[in-house]
Amino acid sequence: MDIITWSAVKIFVITALAFSGAGILTPLVTHFLYKYKLGKAIRSADSAPIYYEHHKQKSGTPTMGGIIIWASVLILILVIYYLALLTKFDLFIDLNFFSRAQTLLPLGALIAAALVGLVDDIFNVRKIGPNGGGLRVRHKLMLYSAIALIGAWWFYFKLDWDLLHVPFVGSWQIGWWYIPIFFFIIVATSFSVNETDGLDGLAAGVLVTNFLAFGAIAFMQGKYDLATFCGAIIGALLAFLWFNIPPARFFMGDTGSMALGVTLGVIAMLTNTLFLLPIISIVLVIESLSVIIQVLSKKLRHRKVFLSAPWHHHLEAKGWTEAKIVMRLWVISSVFSLIGFIIYILDKNV
Repeated sequence: MDIITWSAVKIFVITALAFSGAGILTPLVTHFLYKYKLGKAIRSADSAPIYYEHHKQKSGTPTMGGIIIWASVLILILVIYYLALLTKFDLFIDLNFFSRAQTLLPLGALIAAALVGLVDDIFNVRKIGPNGGGLRVRHKLMLYSAIALIGAWWFYFKLDWDLLHVPFVGSWQIGWWYIPIFFFIIVATSFSVNETDGLDGLAAGVLVTNFLAFGAIAFMQGKYDLATFCGAIIGALLAFLWFNIPPARFFMGDTGSMALGVTLGVIAMLTNTLFLLPIISIVLVIESLSVIIQVLSKKLRHRKVFLSAPWHHHLEAKGWTEAKIVMRLWVISSVFSLIGFIIYILDKNV
Protein backbone atom coordinates (compact mmCIF):
# COMPACT_ATOMS: atom_id res chain seq x y z
CA MET A 1 0.00 0.00 0.00
CA ASP A 2 1.52 3.36 -1.05
CA ILE A 3 1.92 6.18 1.48
CA ILE A 4 -0.98 8.29 0.15
CA THR A 5 -3.46 5.40 0.32
CA TRP A 6 -2.26 4.33 3.75
CA SER A 7 -2.40 7.93 5.02
CA ALA A 8 -6.02 8.20 3.88
CA VAL A 9 -6.86 4.91 5.65
CA LYS A 10 -4.98 6.11 8.74
CA ILE A 11 -7.01 9.32 8.87
CA PHE A 12 -10.30 7.42 8.76
CA VAL A 13 -9.12 4.93 11.39
CA ILE A 14 -7.97 7.70 13.76
CA THR A 15 -11.18 9.68 13.17
CA ALA A 16 -13.23 6.60 14.03
CA LEU A 17 -11.12 5.90 17.13
CA ALA A 18 -11.48 9.52 18.29
CA PHE A 19 -15.24 9.35 17.76
CA SER A 20 -15.44 6.08 19.71
CA GLY A 21 -13.14 7.32 22.47
CA ALA A 22 -15.08 10.56 22.89
CA GLY A 23 -18.31 8.55 22.90
CA ILE A 24 -16.98 6.37 25.74
CA LEU A 25 -15.72 9.43 27.63
CA THR A 26 -19.01 11.34 27.30
CA PRO A 27 -21.11 9.50 29.92
CA LEU A 28 -18.23 9.72 32.41
CA VAL A 29 -17.83 13.46 31.92
CA THR A 30 -21.59 14.01 31.84
CA HIS A 31 -22.05 12.13 35.12
CA PHE A 32 -19.31 14.22 36.74
CA LEU A 33 -20.74 17.53 35.48
CA TYR A 34 -24.26 16.74 36.65
CA LYS A 35 -23.17 15.21 39.95
CA TYR A 36 -21.23 18.29 41.00
CA LYS A 37 -23.76 20.68 39.46
CA LEU A 38 -21.21 22.40 37.23
CA GLY A 39 -23.90 24.37 35.44
CA LYS A 40 -23.46 27.55 33.47
CA ALA A 41 -24.89 30.76 34.87
CA ILE A 42 -27.15 32.53 32.36
CA ARG A 43 -26.84 36.32 32.13
CA SER A 44 -29.59 38.12 34.02
CA ALA A 45 -32.64 39.81 32.50
CA ASP A 46 -31.26 43.19 33.56
CA SER A 47 -27.89 42.83 31.81
CA ALA A 48 -29.09 40.98 28.68
CA PRO A 49 -32.91 40.94 28.39
CA ILE A 50 -33.11 39.45 24.89
CA TYR A 51 -30.56 36.76 25.65
CA TYR A 52 -32.26 35.92 28.95
CA GLU A 53 -35.67 35.61 27.32
CA HIS A 54 -34.45 33.01 24.83
CA HIS A 55 -32.05 31.12 27.11
CA LYS A 56 -33.46 31.24 30.66
CA GLN A 57 -34.54 27.59 30.38
CA LYS A 58 -30.90 26.59 29.87
CA SER A 59 -29.77 27.93 33.24
CA GLY A 60 -27.91 25.22 35.11
CA THR A 61 -27.03 23.16 32.02
CA PRO A 62 -23.52 21.79 32.64
CA THR A 63 -20.64 23.50 30.90
CA MET A 64 -17.04 22.30 30.33
CA GLY A 65 -18.21 19.66 27.84
CA GLY A 66 -15.24 20.65 25.69
CA ILE A 67 -13.17 18.41 27.96
CA ILE A 68 -14.58 15.50 25.96
CA ILE A 69 -13.02 16.84 22.76
CA TRP A 70 -9.49 17.72 23.83
CA ALA A 71 -9.14 14.92 26.38
CA SER A 72 -10.10 12.24 23.87
CA VAL A 73 -7.65 13.65 21.30
CA LEU A 74 -4.86 13.89 23.89
CA ILE A 75 -5.46 10.37 25.22
CA LEU A 76 -5.61 8.90 21.72
CA ILE A 77 -2.43 10.54 20.47
CA LEU A 78 -0.44 9.63 23.61
CA VAL A 79 -1.71 6.04 23.82
CA ILE A 80 -0.77 5.31 20.20
CA TYR A 81 2.58 7.09 20.57
CA TYR A 82 3.61 5.12 23.64
CA LEU A 83 2.28 1.83 22.27
CA ALA A 84 4.44 2.40 19.18
CA LEU A 85 7.42 3.36 21.33
CA LEU A 86 7.16 0.48 23.80
CA THR A 87 5.93 -2.41 21.66
CA LYS A 88 7.63 -1.55 18.33
CA PHE A 89 4.56 -3.14 16.74
CA ASP A 90 4.25 -2.08 13.10
CA LEU A 91 0.55 -1.25 13.31
CA PHE A 92 1.05 1.20 16.18
CA ILE A 93 4.10 2.71 14.50
CA ASP A 94 2.08 3.25 11.31
CA LEU A 95 -0.88 4.74 13.20
CA ASN A 96 1.29 7.12 15.25
CA PHE A 97 0.70 10.75 14.26
CA PHE A 98 2.62 12.54 16.99
CA SER A 99 5.46 14.43 15.33
CA ARG A 100 7.54 17.46 16.27
CA ALA A 101 7.19 19.15 12.90
CA GLN A 102 3.45 18.77 12.39
CA THR A 103 1.45 18.00 15.53
CA LEU A 104 3.51 19.02 18.57
CA LEU A 105 2.65 22.72 18.34
CA PRO A 106 -1.10 22.40 17.59
CA LEU A 107 -1.44 19.75 20.32
CA GLY A 108 0.46 21.91 22.80
CA ALA A 109 -1.65 24.94 21.89
CA LEU A 110 -4.85 22.88 22.21
CA ILE A 111 -4.01 21.68 25.73
CA ALA A 112 -2.59 25.00 26.98
CA ALA A 113 -5.65 26.94 25.80
CA ALA A 114 -7.98 24.23 27.12
CA LEU A 115 -6.49 24.44 30.61
CA VAL A 116 -6.86 28.24 30.69
CA GLY A 117 -10.47 27.85 29.53
CA LEU A 118 -11.06 25.15 32.13
CA VAL A 119 -9.98 27.50 34.92
CA ASP A 120 -12.30 30.20 33.57
CA ASP A 121 -15.20 27.72 33.38
CA ILE A 122 -14.62 26.56 36.96
CA PHE A 123 -14.50 30.17 38.16
CA ASN A 124 -17.75 30.84 36.29
CA VAL A 125 -19.73 27.94 37.76
CA ARG A 126 -18.32 28.59 41.24
CA LYS A 127 -19.12 32.29 40.82
CA ILE A 128 -15.53 33.33 41.43
CA GLY A 129 -14.26 36.59 39.99
CA PRO A 130 -15.88 39.94 39.12
CA ASN A 131 -19.65 39.61 39.59
CA GLY A 132 -19.17 35.84 39.75
CA GLY A 133 -18.46 35.66 36.05
CA GLY A 134 -15.05 34.02 35.96
CA LEU A 135 -11.88 35.62 34.67
CA ARG A 136 -12.00 39.21 33.46
CA VAL A 137 -11.85 39.63 29.68
CA ARG A 138 -8.51 41.41 29.94
CA HIS A 139 -7.06 38.58 32.00
CA LYS A 140 -8.25 36.01 29.46
CA LEU A 141 -6.80 38.16 26.70
CA MET A 142 -3.44 38.24 28.48
CA LEU A 143 -3.36 34.48 28.95
CA TYR A 144 -4.33 33.63 25.40
CA SER A 145 -1.95 36.30 24.14
CA ALA A 146 0.85 34.51 26.01
CA ILE A 147 -0.07 31.26 24.23
CA ALA A 148 -0.13 33.09 20.89
CA LEU A 149 3.28 34.68 21.53
CA ILE A 150 4.82 31.33 22.44
CA GLY A 151 3.43 29.90 19.20
CA ALA A 152 4.75 32.86 17.21
CA TRP A 153 8.17 32.45 18.83
CA TRP A 154 8.17 28.73 17.99
CA PHE A 155 7.30 29.36 14.34
CA TYR A 156 9.76 32.20 13.81
CA PHE A 157 12.77 31.12 15.86
CA LYS A 158 12.46 27.32 16.11
CA LEU A 159 10.94 26.53 12.71
CA ASP A 160 12.60 29.53 10.99
CA TRP A 161 9.24 30.31 9.37
CA ASP A 162 8.34 33.77 8.12
CA LEU A 163 6.64 32.93 4.81
CA LEU A 164 3.13 34.10 3.92
CA HIS A 165 1.29 32.95 0.84
CA VAL A 166 -1.37 34.98 -0.95
CA PRO A 167 -3.53 32.84 -3.28
CA PHE A 168 -2.96 33.51 -7.00
CA VAL A 169 -0.34 36.16 -6.16
CA GLY A 170 2.67 34.52 -4.54
CA SER A 171 4.66 34.02 -1.35
CA TRP A 172 6.79 36.48 0.58
CA GLN A 173 9.20 36.27 3.47
CA ILE A 174 8.06 38.99 5.84
CA GLY A 175 10.66 38.68 8.58
CA TRP A 176 9.70 39.62 12.13
CA TRP A 177 6.30 40.89 10.92
CA TYR A 178 5.31 37.23 11.02
CA ILE A 179 5.17 37.40 14.83
CA PRO A 180 2.43 40.08 15.21
CA ILE A 181 0.44 38.54 12.34
CA PHE A 182 0.61 35.11 13.97
CA PHE A 183 -0.34 36.67 17.30
CA PHE A 184 -3.40 38.41 15.81
CA ILE A 185 -4.65 35.28 14.02
CA ILE A 186 -4.43 33.05 17.09
CA VAL A 187 -6.13 35.53 19.42
CA ALA A 188 -8.78 36.36 16.80
CA THR A 189 -9.71 32.74 16.07
CA SER A 190 -9.88 31.81 19.75
CA PHE A 191 -12.26 34.61 20.65
CA SER A 192 -14.25 34.15 17.42
CA VAL A 193 -15.04 30.53 18.25
CA ASN A 194 -15.91 31.60 21.78
CA GLU A 195 -18.40 34.17 20.42
CA THR A 196 -19.90 31.57 18.08
CA ASP A 197 -20.45 29.09 20.91
CA GLY A 198 -23.79 30.59 21.92
CA LEU A 199 -26.39 28.17 20.57
CA ASP A 200 -26.68 24.41 20.99
CA GLY A 201 -24.52 22.69 18.39
CA LEU A 202 -23.53 25.86 16.53
CA ALA A 203 -19.80 26.11 17.23
CA ALA A 204 -19.21 22.34 17.09
CA GLY A 205 -20.96 21.96 13.72
CA VAL A 206 -19.14 24.92 12.20
CA LEU A 207 -15.78 23.66 13.48
CA VAL A 208 -16.32 20.21 11.95
CA THR A 209 -16.47 21.76 8.48
CA ASN A 210 -13.53 24.09 9.21
CA PHE A 211 -11.23 21.33 10.43
CA LEU A 212 -12.36 19.14 7.54
CA ALA A 213 -11.24 21.81 5.04
CA PHE A 214 -7.88 22.36 6.72
CA GLY A 215 -7.39 18.62 7.12
CA ALA A 216 -7.93 18.18 3.38
CA ILE A 217 -5.46 21.01 2.67
CA ALA A 218 -2.87 19.43 4.99
CA PHE A 219 -3.35 16.11 3.20
CA MET A 220 -2.83 17.79 -0.19
CA GLN A 221 0.40 19.30 1.15
CA GLY A 222 1.70 15.91 2.26
CA LYS A 223 1.38 16.84 5.93
CA TYR A 224 -0.26 13.54 6.75
CA ASP A 225 0.26 13.67 10.52
CA LEU A 226 -1.39 17.10 10.64
CA ALA A 227 -4.27 15.86 8.48
CA THR A 228 -4.67 12.90 10.86
CA PHE A 229 -4.65 15.31 13.82
CA CYS A 230 -7.51 17.22 12.16
CA GLY A 231 -9.30 13.90 11.70
CA ALA A 232 -8.95 13.15 15.42
CA ILE A 233 -10.46 16.53 16.30
CA ILE A 234 -13.31 15.98 13.83
CA GLY A 235 -14.07 12.55 15.30
CA ALA A 236 -14.15 13.95 18.82
CA LEU A 237 -16.26 16.93 17.70
CA LEU A 238 -18.81 14.65 16.06
CA ALA A 239 -19.18 12.60 19.25
CA PHE A 240 -19.55 15.83 21.24
CA LEU A 241 -22.07 17.18 18.72
CA TRP A 242 -24.23 14.06 19.12
CA PHE A 243 -25.04 15.25 22.66
CA ASN A 244 -24.75 18.99 22.01
CA ILE A 245 -27.45 19.45 19.35
CA PRO A 246 -30.64 21.13 20.62
CA PRO A 247 -31.47 20.59 23.41
CA ALA A 248 -27.87 20.26 24.58
CA ARG A 249 -26.99 17.94 27.46
CA PHE A 250 -24.00 20.17 28.13
CA PHE A 251 -22.21 23.21 26.71
CA MET A 252 -18.72 23.32 25.23
CA GLY A 253 -17.45 26.02 27.59
CA ASP A 254 -14.28 28.06 27.22
CA THR A 255 -12.23 24.90 27.73
CA GLY A 256 -13.51 23.74 24.35
CA SER A 257 -14.22 26.87 22.32
CA MET A 258 -11.04 28.81 23.11
CA ALA A 259 -8.85 25.72 22.73
CA LEU A 260 -10.31 24.76 19.37
CA GLY A 261 -10.10 28.36 18.15
CA VAL A 262 -6.40 28.57 19.03
CA THR A 263 -5.77 25.21 17.35
CA LEU A 264 -7.63 26.22 14.19
CA GLY A 265 -5.46 29.32 13.89
CA VAL A 266 -2.26 27.35 14.43
CA ILE A 267 -3.24 24.85 11.72
CA ALA A 268 -4.03 27.67 9.29
CA MET A 269 -0.51 29.04 9.87
CA LEU A 270 1.10 25.58 9.64
CA THR A 271 -0.51 25.05 6.23
CA ASN A 272 0.36 28.63 5.17
CA THR A 273 -3.27 29.32 4.29
CA LEU A 274 -3.84 32.40 6.40
CA PHE A 275 -5.80 34.16 3.65
CA LEU A 276 -8.14 31.20 3.24
CA LEU A 277 -9.00 31.23 6.94
CA PRO A 278 -11.58 34.07 6.69
CA ILE A 279 -13.30 32.23 3.83
CA ILE A 280 -13.32 28.77 5.38
CA SER A 281 -14.31 30.23 8.75
CA ILE A 282 -16.77 32.80 7.39
CA VAL A 283 -19.30 32.10 10.16
CA LEU A 284 -16.66 32.85 12.82
CA VAL A 285 -15.80 36.09 11.01
CA ILE A 286 -19.45 37.19 10.83
CA GLU A 287 -20.02 36.42 14.50
CA SER A 288 -16.94 38.39 15.60
CA LEU A 289 -17.66 41.33 13.32
CA SER A 290 -21.20 41.59 14.68
CA VAL A 291 -19.83 41.93 18.21
CA ILE A 292 -17.18 44.48 17.17
CA ILE A 293 -19.73 46.55 15.22
CA GLN A 294 -22.19 46.44 18.12
CA VAL A 295 -19.61 47.54 20.70
CA LEU A 296 -18.24 50.35 18.53
CA SER A 297 -21.72 51.58 17.63
CA LYS A 298 -22.80 51.68 21.28
CA LYS A 299 -19.66 53.58 22.27
CA LEU A 300 -19.56 56.02 19.36
CA ARG A 301 -23.22 56.39 18.37
CA HIS A 302 -24.89 55.28 21.62
CA ARG A 303 -27.12 53.07 19.49
CA LYS A 304 -27.32 49.39 18.67
CA VAL A 305 -26.91 48.03 15.15
CA PHE A 306 -28.20 44.56 16.08
CA LEU A 307 -31.00 43.69 18.46
CA SER A 308 -28.48 41.50 20.25
CA ALA A 309 -24.92 40.39 19.53
CA PRO A 310 -23.36 38.10 18.39
CA TRP A 311 -25.33 37.77 15.16
CA HIS A 312 -27.02 34.47 16.08
CA HIS A 313 -28.73 36.19 19.02
CA HIS A 314 -29.93 38.94 16.67
CA LEU A 315 -31.56 36.25 14.52
CA GLU A 316 -33.18 34.79 17.65
CA ALA A 317 -34.56 38.22 18.51
CA LYS A 318 -35.97 38.45 14.96
CA GLY A 319 -37.98 35.30 15.61
CA TRP A 320 -35.81 32.55 14.12
CA THR A 321 -35.82 29.29 16.06
CA GLU A 322 -32.57 28.02 17.51
CA ALA A 323 -32.55 24.91 15.30
CA LYS A 324 -33.12 26.97 12.14
CA ILE A 325 -30.24 29.33 12.96
CA VAL A 326 -27.85 26.50 13.81
CA MET A 327 -28.58 24.39 10.73
CA ARG A 328 -28.50 27.32 8.32
CA LEU A 329 -25.16 28.47 9.68
CA TRP A 330 -23.92 24.89 9.32
CA VAL A 331 -24.92 25.06 5.64
CA ILE A 332 -23.13 28.40 5.18
CA SER A 333 -20.03 27.03 6.90
CA SER A 334 -20.06 23.89 4.74
CA VAL A 335 -20.37 25.88 1.51
CA PHE A 336 -17.60 28.33 2.38
CA SER A 337 -15.30 25.60 3.70
CA LEU A 338 -15.69 23.91 0.31
CA ILE A 339 -15.10 27.21 -1.50
CA GLY A 340 -11.90 27.74 0.52
CA PHE A 341 -10.66 24.27 -0.38
CA ILE A 342 -11.47 24.79 -4.06
CA ILE A 343 -9.56 28.08 -4.03
CA TYR A 344 -6.60 26.22 -2.53
CA ILE A 345 -6.70 23.60 -5.31
CA LEU A 346 -7.02 26.23 -8.05
CA ASP A 347 -4.16 28.26 -6.57
CA LYS A 348 -2.01 25.15 -6.29
CA ASN A 349 -2.49 24.43 -9.99
CA VAL A 350 -1.78 27.96 -11.22
